[in-house]
Amino acid sequence: MPDINTSLTPKELGYTFPAEWFPHRATWLTFPHNDASWQGDRLAKMRPQYLAFIKAISQGENVGIIANDENLKQFITQELIRTGVDLAKIEFVIKPTNDAWCRDHGPSFVINPETRQKMIVDWGHNAWGGKYPPYDDDNRTPQAIANYLNIPVVMPGIIMEGGAVEFNGAGSLLTSKSCLLNVNRNPHLNQGQIEEYLCNYYGIEQVLWVEGGIVGDDTDGHIDDTTRFINEDTVIACVESDRNDENFEILQTNLDMLKAMRLVNGKQLNIIEIPMPKAVVIDDFRTPGSYANFLICNAAVIVPVFNNPNDEIAIDILEKAFPGRQIIPLLATEIIWGQGSFHCLSQQEPLI
Repeated sequence: MPDINTSLTPKELGYTFPAEWFPHRATWLTFPHNDASWQGDRLAKMRPQYLAFIKAISQGENVGIIANDENLKQFITQELIRTGVDLAKIEFVIKPTNDAWCRDHGPSFVINPETRQKMIVDWGHNAWGGKYPPYDDDNRTPQAIANYLNIPVVMPGIIMEGGAVEFNGAGSLLTSKSCLLNVNRNPHLNQGQIEEYLCNYYGIEQVLWVEGGIVGDDTDGHIDDTTRFINEDTVIACVESDRNDENFEILQTNLDMLKAMRLVNGKQLNIIEIPMPKAVVIDDFRTPGSYANFLICNAAVIVPVFNNPNDEIAIDILEKAFPGRQIIPLLATEIIWGQGSFHCLSQQEPLI
């Protein structure tokens, strides 16, 4: 594996985390295989939606799949053939896994634009504040992918999740207080120290904070369910029009905070409001259904939809927001039971 000067941070070495719309070499997924997030027959029910997600990504880039063992790899291969996926676009890494949320336990790829090199930042993973043990296998995922790709790894030594952070590719990172300042992550660090880690290891200049997240989100309020950068100075922000809805107040607070923000260059954010779906309730449980949990990939923007009255409104907003990209709405009605969707399940690897 290439040597790296571990006495210097990625930022000092000229690395930065690129925006999601930066070209991808691949998108990484951890294939679900147990009842960690989908219990009983729910795992089989969500699989067609998950396979449709893989097929959509593979239209424009490779898909790296982390499979728990060789038997699962063989099963996945047969399912992909049945789904009509081009196997030439699929890569496998075989390693034990606990759960499916690759955005949070997977590798954080940073790039050096001058040397055209990649590195993995291997943050610690504790299953969202120790909520869902065991998580030791998932915590080893970044190193396994680094070994597969033969690229260096740096370990900051603190807990961090990919769904908790959004990037504009121009020095700004957006996150939420309810998650990153929660004592169940890094109780020994204050806000200033957390910002220092984020700047040094993601190679960015500023950290911008909203307040919190939506009902049903067991991550303590990940930003990728509420607010997403779509270019250097524009965000998609979820809003709730029903004043009696549980999400109304927190999303309004977030919106007010977004309006007050200034980017590195001093500019205000352009804010495109997108509605929440009408409450997505399954077996009396309100899931964290959100149109903001889309994945920007090479071929398209893949958007979760829920057979919901607001689906078409959201798709129309996103088509206008991404004029150069196809919008692919995919049903996430079974996936969302696991309390996440397409963005939560995936982690992009930049092409450089």
